[in-house]
Amino acid sequence: MPDKPLSTEQRTLVIARAQGCCEYCRSQARFATQAFSIEHIIPRSKGGETTVHNLALSCQGCNNHKYNKIQGQDPISGETVPLFHPRQQYWDDHFTWNDDYTLILGLSPSGRATVEALKLNREGLVNMRRVLYVMGEHPPPLHHFPTSPLS
Repeated sequence: MPDKPLSTEQRTLVIARAQGCCEYCRSQARFATQAFSIEHIIPRSKGGETTVHNLALSCQGCNNHKYNKIQGQDPISGETVPLFHPRQQYWDDHFTWNDDYTLILGLSPSGRATVEALKLNREGLVNMRRVLYVMGEHPPPLHHFPTSPLS
Protein backbone atom coordinates (compact mmCIF):
# COMPACT_ATOMS: atom_id res chain seq x y z
CA MET A 1 0.00 0.00 0.00
CA PRO A 2 1.47 3.41 -0.96
CA ASP A 3 2.41 5.90 1.73
CA LYS A 4 0.01 8.77 2.42
CA PRO A 5 0.96 12.23 1.17
CA LEU A 6 2.11 14.85 3.65
CA SER A 7 -0.89 16.53 5.29
CA THR A 8 -1.20 20.23 6.09
CA GLU A 9 -1.35 19.33 9.79
CA GLN A 10 1.90 17.32 9.57
CA ARG A 11 3.63 20.16 7.68
CA THR A 12 2.52 22.67 10.33
CA LEU A 13 3.72 20.44 13.19
CA VAL A 14 7.13 19.79 11.61
CA ILE A 15 7.74 23.49 10.94
CA ALA A 16 6.64 24.48 14.45
CA ARG A 17 8.78 21.78 16.06
CA ALA A 18 11.91 22.92 14.19
CA GLN A 19 11.23 26.57 15.07
CA GLY A 20 12.39 27.81 11.69
CA CYS A 21 15.75 26.01 11.56
CA CYS A 22 17.13 23.24 9.40
CA GLU A 23 17.39 20.27 11.73
CA TYR A 24 20.78 19.32 10.26
CA CYS A 25 22.84 22.48 9.58
CA ARG A 26 20.80 24.80 11.87
CA SER A 27 20.30 27.37 9.08
CA GLN A 28 17.42 29.71 9.73
CA ALA A 29 14.57 29.76 7.20
CA ARG A 30 14.11 33.50 7.65
CA PHE A 31 17.56 34.11 6.12
CA ALA A 32 17.39 31.41 3.43
CA THR A 33 17.45 32.15 -0.28
CA GLN A 34 15.46 28.97 -1.04
CA ALA A 35 12.37 27.50 0.59
CA PHE A 36 12.90 24.79 3.20
CA SER A 37 11.56 21.26 2.68
CA ILE A 38 9.91 18.68 4.85
CA GLU A 39 12.13 15.65 4.39
CA HIS A 40 11.78 11.99 5.30
CA ILE A 41 14.57 11.08 7.75
CA ILE A 42 14.28 7.45 6.64
CA PRO A 43 13.48 7.94 2.95
CA ARG A 44 10.29 6.47 1.55
CA SER A 45 12.48 4.55 -0.90
CA LYS A 46 13.94 2.75 2.14
CA GLY A 47 10.64 2.07 3.87
CA GLY A 48 10.25 5.36 5.74
CA GLU A 49 6.70 6.51 6.35
CA THR A 50 5.13 9.93 6.21
CA THR A 51 4.62 10.38 9.95
CA VAL A 52 5.73 13.30 12.14
CA HIS A 53 8.24 10.92 13.79
CA ASN A 54 9.99 10.46 10.43
CA LEU A 55 9.86 14.04 9.16
CA ALA A 56 12.33 16.89 9.60
CA LEU A 57 12.60 20.47 8.42
CA SER A 58 15.55 20.76 6.08
CA CYS A 59 17.15 23.52 4.06
CA GLN A 60 17.35 22.79 0.36
CA GLY A 61 21.11 22.14 0.48
CA CYS A 62 20.90 19.55 3.25
CA ASN A 63 17.86 17.94 1.64
CA ASN A 64 19.64 17.69 -1.72
CA HIS A 65 22.84 16.26 -0.25
CA LYS A 66 20.98 13.81 1.97
CA TYR A 67 18.75 12.59 -0.87
CA ASN A 68 18.04 8.98 0.18
CA LYS A 69 21.08 8.43 2.40
CA ILE A 70 20.68 6.96 5.87
CA GLN A 71 24.36 6.08 6.37
CA GLY A 72 27.69 7.74 5.76
CA GLN A 73 31.36 7.16 6.31
CA ASP A 74 33.01 8.44 9.48
CA PRO A 75 36.09 10.27 8.15
CA ILE A 76 38.13 9.28 11.23
CA SER A 77 37.43 5.55 11.52
CA GLY A 78 36.38 4.91 7.93
CA GLU A 79 33.39 2.94 9.22
CA THR A 80 29.93 3.19 7.71
CA VAL A 81 27.60 4.58 10.37
CA PRO A 82 24.01 5.86 10.55
CA LEU A 83 23.53 9.54 9.78
CA PHE A 84 22.19 11.86 12.48
CA HIS A 85 18.49 11.20 13.18
CA PRO A 86 16.81 14.37 14.48
CA ARG A 87 13.86 12.51 16.01
CA GLN A 88 16.01 10.06 17.97
CA GLN A 89 19.17 12.02 18.76
CA TYR A 90 20.12 15.40 20.21
CA TRP A 91 22.00 17.77 17.89
CA ASP A 92 24.47 18.84 20.58
CA ASP A 93 25.42 15.23 21.36
CA HIS A 94 26.70 14.86 17.79
CA PHE A 95 27.76 18.36 16.73
CA THR A 96 29.29 21.54 18.05
CA TRP A 97 30.37 24.87 16.59
CA ASN A 98 33.97 25.96 16.13
CA ASP A 99 35.15 29.05 18.05
CA ASP A 100 33.67 31.62 15.64
CA TYR A 101 30.47 29.62 14.99
CA THR A 102 31.11 29.29 11.26
CA LEU A 103 31.80 25.54 11.10
CA ILE A 104 29.86 22.57 12.42
CA LEU A 105 32.19 19.99 13.92
CA GLY A 106 31.15 16.35 14.28
CA LEU A 107 31.58 14.99 17.81
CA SER A 108 30.52 11.39 17.17
CA PRO A 109 30.92 8.97 14.28
CA SER A 110 27.35 9.78 13.16
CA GLY A 111 27.98 13.50 13.55
CA ARG A 112 31.18 13.40 11.52
CA ALA A 113 29.55 11.26 8.82
CA THR A 114 26.61 13.66 8.64
CA VAL A 115 28.88 16.72 8.36
CA GLU A 116 30.55 15.06 5.37
CA ALA A 117 27.50 13.47 3.69
CA LEU A 118 25.26 16.55 3.93
CA LYS A 119 28.15 18.97 3.45
CA LEU A 120 27.10 20.96 6.52
CA ASN A 121 29.96 23.43 6.00
CA ARG A 122 29.16 24.44 2.43
CA GLU A 123 30.85 27.71 1.44
CA GLY A 124 27.60 29.67 1.23
CA LEU A 125 26.53 28.48 4.69
CA VAL A 126 29.87 29.39 6.24
CA ASN A 127 29.70 32.87 4.70
CA MET A 128 26.10 33.36 5.88
CA ARG A 129 27.00 32.18 9.40
CA ARG A 130 29.88 34.65 9.52
CA VAL A 131 27.63 37.59 8.59
CA LEU A 132 24.78 36.51 10.88
CA TYR A 133 27.18 36.04 13.81
CA VAL A 134 28.43 39.61 13.44
CA MET A 135 24.79 40.76 13.35
CA GLY A 136 24.03 38.79 16.53
CA GLU A 137 21.67 36.42 14.68
CA HIS A 138 23.78 33.23 14.79
CA PRO A 139 23.87 30.61 16.14
CA PRO A 140 20.14 30.06 16.57
CA PRO A 141 18.89 28.72 19.91
CA LEU A 142 19.23 24.96 20.18
CA HIS A 143 16.08 22.98 20.82
CA HIS A 144 16.08 19.38 21.94
CA PHE A 145 13.79 18.05 19.24
CA PRO A 146 13.40 14.42 20.34
CA THR A 147 11.67 15.45 23.58
CA SER A 148 9.55 18.18 22.02
CA PRO A 149 5.83 17.79 22.83
CA LEU A 150 5.17 18.09 19.10
CA SER A 151 7.37 15.16 18.10
